[in-house]
Amino acid sequence: MALIDSFTGLVVDLDGVVYRGDGAVEHAVDALAGRPGSGVGVMYATNNAARPAAEVAEHLTRLGIPTRPEQVVTSAQAGAAMIAERLDEGATVLAVGGPGVALALREVNLEPVAPQDRIDDDAVADRIVGVLQGYGKELTWSDLQEAAYAVRAGALWQATNTDLTIPTGRGISPGNGSAVAAVRNAVDVDPLVAGKPYPPLYELCAQRLGESVDRILAVGDRLDTDIEGAHAAGMPSLLVLTGINRLVDAAAGPAEHRPTFVARDLRALDEDYVAPTADGDAWTCGEARAELTGEGDQLALRLDGGSPIEQARAALACCWTAIDDGRAPRELTEPIRATLTDLEAQLDQQEAA
Repeated sequence: MALIDSFTGLVVDLDGVVYRGDGAVEHAVDALAGRPGSGVGVMYATNNAARPAAEVAEHLTRLGIPTRPEQVVTSAQAGAAMIAERLDEGATVLAVGGPGVALALREVNLEPVAPQDRIDDDAVADRIVGVLQGYGKELTWSDLQEAAYAVRAGALWQATNTDLTIPTGRGISPGNGSAVAAVRNAVDVDPLVAGKPYPPLYELCAQRLGESVDRILAVGDRLDTDIEGAHAAGMPSLLVLTGINRLVDAAAGPAEHRPTFVARDLRALDEDYVAPTADGDAWTCGEARAELTGEGDQLALRLDGGSPIEQARAALACCWTAIDDGRAPRELTEPIRATLTDLEAQLDQQEAA
């Protein structure tokens, strides 16, 4: 049975899963383009607050994945919904970040003002009762200053997300969390946070799908946002190895960073999923077998048989069990890390072939 057949809804991360910059991730278009009409509802959830949902939908459609704006939920929308619950209708909120931040505030009947408006008009500054801070490529130091001034003056501070980095077509760039941390250094309160790994973004997706969270599969590439957020929301999760985090990261992660399923890419949605099973202290997955050998600093991971992805699933289960049982250190030994790194290389070679 195909993995997707166990679910009635999908919540798919974007950066590193569907696209990198302007271009599509390998196999993403083929895996998602035919979903409309399949009986499985699809939502796209992104911590990137800069772009409006309609612009994101247009990008996906241009890549070959027909998408309606209402299928996209941004962290700006989730953040705006959260701050709207705590402020009066029509309240004035400082919009820090890309155009998606101000638009999300208007969608929930709040009045967005730009940081420059606060500088230019004392009357505007006096009306501000909230700050919604999200990612924006044109963000300036002055924007961060105005956010800090407003928060210190008593405005409610809502962050769309706290991702420290964001993948782009050119590599890894500082994310909204880096800018939030800069403001936090100048104020004495922590922000409310809407995006992953907090549940509101996933909960808003489930609400739009009209499905129970346990019937929705969350797909992501990042352990500390996508996978941890799925755990927090009560959703099963699929880690695809096309973005930020790799096997070594997953093997050493705490329980909330452990995905329900692991795959090379989105093709796994329509493939039979072979799950690992325990075999004494070892784990098997299909024809693959993983077990730990040696002791102390020489504790090693031995892999035999099966395909690289079957070995990966068995290896992760073996490492997680050993960590939980105290047989392996959380940081993992160098021999274990070396084996996982070699396995990642095999997966990459298989992809390139």
